[in-house]
Amino acid sequence: MAKKPVKSSGTNSVISETKLIRELAKILKDTDLSEIEMEKGDLRVRVARTVAPVTIAQIAPAVAAPATASIATATPTPETAPNPADDPNAVKSPMVGTAYIRANPDADPFIKIGESVKEGDTVLLIEAMKTFNPIKAPKSGTVSAILIEDGQAIEFGEALLIIT
Repeated sequence: MAKKPVKSSGTNSVISETKLIRELAKILKDTDLSEIEMEKGDLRVRVARTVAPVTIAQIAPAVAAPATASIATATPTPETAPNPADDPNAVKSPMVGTAYIRANPDADPFIKIGESVKEGDTVLLIEAMKTFNPIKAPKSGTVSAILIEDGQAIEFGEALLIIT
């Protein structure tokens, strides 16, 4: 009479699973692997180890002592230039793409510094996914700065120009 395989349950199953996990952990330890996974029937075991980040200590260069005592002088620190993106009058890009100040290479620019614009006037184009999107002036005023170059790649939220 043929014997039927009996599904193991209980402590023998737990012991064999623990043994399998230990063997997989040993394989990880002995190799450069960071993770190993094994599937056998209904049992699926994944063992992973986290690799500790390598810390590199930087050694500061030795500073030679001055030969003579020097008098401390106050060096004025230059003020940082204001960020154009923080300007409340900045026209910001609504998308990522390539900005164009003119409709084609032979055309005159849409805008020039010092020129007046009306709300709704096209001030530049942004090409995104092969589509040219007109960027309209959000308000009437004078173009006080153009912060991009024709054909420049731009990011979402990047300041393009300032209308005061």
